[in-house]
Amino acid sequence: MFARLVVLLVALIAAGDATAQAASGPAPTKVMIVGTFHLDNPGKDVFNVQVDDVLSDTRQKELADVAASLARFEPTEVMVEWPQATTDEQYASFRTGKLPPSRNEVVQLGFRLAKLRELERVHGIDVAGEFPFDPVKEFAGSHGMSPRLDAALAGAGKEVQVLSDRVRKDSIGSVLRYMNTPSRALENHGFYVDMLRFGEGDTQPGARLVGAWYARNLAICARLLQSLPVGGRAVVFYGEGHAYLLRQCVIEAPGVELVEANDYLPK
Repeated sequence: MFARLVVLLVALIAAGDATAQAASGPAPTKVMIVGTFHLDNPGKDVFNVQVDDVLSDTRQKELADVAASLARFEPTEVMVEWPQATTDEQYASFRTGKLPPSRNEVVQLGFRLAKLRELERVHGIDVAGEFPFDPVKEFAGSHGMSPRLDAALAGAGKEVQVLSDRVRKDSIGSVLRYMNTPSRALENHGFYVDMLRFGEGDTQPGARLVGAWYARNLAICARLLQSLPVGGRAVVFYGEGHAYLLRQCVIEAPGVELVEANDYLPK
């Protein structure tokens, strides 16, 4: 009986020590992925969302509301879709008021939030990557699959038009909330997985395309995790096409917790 009591006492002490260590340890490391669209109409994508002038008074107020709402998360880090050297140079100018007016989402969302939080640096985590789409088109054309590829592209184009309509009617905060539902991230990612159908045997242009896309996003997430201090709280602004894979990477990373953007974005 005495031996049992000793074992129970030791177990209780160990449990108490573990609880105390957990309570005194660092806060959980948290990451919020905010999928975005291009605010400056660069026209670099296959399909492009049409956006009115975000430097207008109305849009500036909406962007200020987005930043204030995300600031409630109390981020210690902000990460954006630019290379680090460019980000360092541009953010330094932005903080001192020397950066010319810019409609770019990195400036309007990332820099704005970082300055509001009085952060000394913004992390530029973007990397270049291949997107070998032409071999997919060639395979589709030579294997009677052009209608399927055209349908996939048409679906993507239709969704961009839906997004353009929302931008025209709604606030930027409302549009971002629509874009950042987990189900939408999965649906958008489905386009890339569908490309795996284009190939046969040892000829796999679709798999090469998807592999290149995954490789780029893994390289981006590597920089994300390497820039994230233990106990940090990061907001990551990235094109919505990257959102699913970045979310997946964060979810699977030991010691990191994904925070939903829609828990903070304004309605």
